[in-house]
Amino acid sequence: MNTMSWIDNELRALEDESLERTLADTGVSRSLPGHLMRGGQTLLDLTSNDYLGLSRHPDIAEAMRGALRAKCGSGAAASRLLTGNRPPYSELEAELAAWQKKEASLVFANGYMANLGTIRALVGRGDAVFSDRLNHASITDGIILSRAGHVRYRHNDVEHLEHLLKKSDKARRRLIVTDSIFSMDGDSAPLHKLVELKHNYGAMLMVDEAHAEGVYGPSGEGLCHAMDVHREADVIMGTFSKAFGVYGAHITGSRTLIRWLVNKARPLVYSTALPPSVAAGIFRALGIVQTAHDRRNHLQEISGRFRQKLAQAGLSVMPGDSPIVPVIAGSSRDSLRLCEALERHGIAAPAIRPPTVPAGSARVRFSLSAAHSDAVLDKAAESIVSAAEEAGILA
Repeated sequence: MNTMSWIDNELRALEDESLERTLADTGVSRSLPGHLMRGGQTLLDLTSNDYLGLSRHPDIAEAMRGALRAKCGSGAAASRLLTGNRPPYSELEAELAAWQKKEASLVFANGYMANLGTIRALVGRGDAVFSDRLNHASITDGIILSRAGHVRYRHNDVEHLEHLLKKSDKARRRLIVTDSIFSMDGDSAPLHKLVELKHNYGAMLMVDEAHAEGVYGPSGEGLCHAMDVHREADVIMGTFSKAFGVYGAHITGSRTLIRWLVNKARPLVYSTALPPSVAAGIFRALGIVQTAHDRRNHLQEISGRFRQKLAQAGLSVMPGDSPIVPVIAGSSRDSLRLCEALERHGIAAPAIRPPTVPAGSARVRFSLSAAHSDAVLDKAAESIVSAAEEAGILA
């Protein structure tokens, strides 16, 4: 008897519903910024979250090489609470705290681990977490693992959130958690209203700035700084795998919060630290991000222009001002057909299907980068319209 045969049945069901995911080997184009290599073909890369185009920045690569040459080792070889806490970490965390205008910061392996560890450290049985329905999966999983009450409010609906807060008077502690920029829709959270509700109901406020850091704020600090509510956010999470072009994540807040996480955030306590060379690369990227005003301005301009061109052509484009530009296809099969047509036109962009997005709202998610020029994106917009017509998405 094959006790694993059920997996074949489940995979067939996924395949029949156009929901099976697969891995494809992908490389970067050495000669064309903002392009990738796949299947022997050069494609315009509208898939990655490399918002500032820093993932191949030579200064960042050199900082990482320098750390390796300085005998930091290829890996930390232990958790940070043992012997893995190398000097690049302390230097980076001090700079992060100053950048965010907070007391302290703590680096994690990635955003998923940062959200899991932080939420589980802040709440537990008898507590309640109020989470936007479109928050990232790492937030959802962190709430589930915490065993706190999981209270989901309608996307960006502050009236619904307040209604739920009013009903939670028996909760020991309350935590409101939201993405600042939502990764699959590209819109932003009503942070001013969330701050108001935090104060009115004695809740903690945690903001996931993964898709906003580097892109928004005077020096790329994120949407909290752009909206001047960073002092009110108790917990700020950001990642280094998107606009920074490296890898890892941070939690930034009060010294008390960071002391608590050092003791209670299980992904930090029980995981080997990031390689010191990665921390050195992040440190260099942070310096570049803070002064990347031209890149941010260019990204903002091309995002608005690209979104407008697709909408004017009749495509169903979700509103927003971020470099995330989703085009709704409808069914999973339609989104896959559009992806295939786009690839024939030399464009790589991912089909986003359930359960990542609600049924009936499958889409192709275009993600722009400061590495893209006006001319390249203007041509891409024309190709996207042609591909949508071929795929039957646009009449």
